[in-house]
Amino acid sequence: MHIDVYSDVVCPWCRIGKQNLTRAIALWSETNDEPITVAYHAYQLDPGLPPEGRTFDDVMVKKMGGAESLKRATQHVTQAGAAVGVTFRFDRVTRMPNTYLAHRFMALLPEEKKATAVDELFRAYFEEGQDVAQMSVILTVAERLGVSAPELQARLESGEGSAAVDADLQKAQQIGVTGVPFFVFNNRYALSGAYPAEELLGLMGGVKTGA
Repeated sequence: MHIDVYSDVVCPWCRIGKQNLTRAIALWSETNDEPITVAYHAYQLDPGLPPEGRTFDDVMVKKMGGAESLKRATQHVTQAGAAVGVTFRFDRVTRMPNTYLAHRFMALLPEEKKATAVDELFRAYFEEGQDVAQMSVILTVAERLGVSAPELQARLESGEGSAAVDADLQKAQQIGVTGVPFFVFNNRYALSGAYPAEELLGLMGGVKTGA
């Protein structure tokens, strides 16, 4: 089975959705011999942000309709994350970055490193409050993965990864992705949202049987 995942590194529900998918795959492997491959694709919640991003509160207070609404939303997602074992520290998040560079970084990685890279980017942003639009932050994440920072920087500065990201963004538009996380199973079944692991597992079973 193959699963395509569209997500953005500043999307908290994408972090929860990935955690749930990881759990669903673990449960699947307990009773199924069929291997599962997962491919991660770029999506930008706010492609109109300037390259340097904006202040988190300025963007999100406007988006959520007020400071109190934002506070409730971040509390809700923090509790939802804790319930599945991931941490959110919105008190440390000060920037709403343009994520194009982070997606280009992902595009340059070997497939076997991408799942871990997604987790590291989530951790850098949501737990450490790092600005993932900054080259220095991307290079630090790369070093955690055992990737050569000088070589990666040279490739990013030359524009590598842009074509792959643009292709993902175009594909997402073509298939009607309007919110993330967005999962596509075997190029046939699509699901949008951070569904619990058990529901994902049930869908995977349906995909296997063709139901």
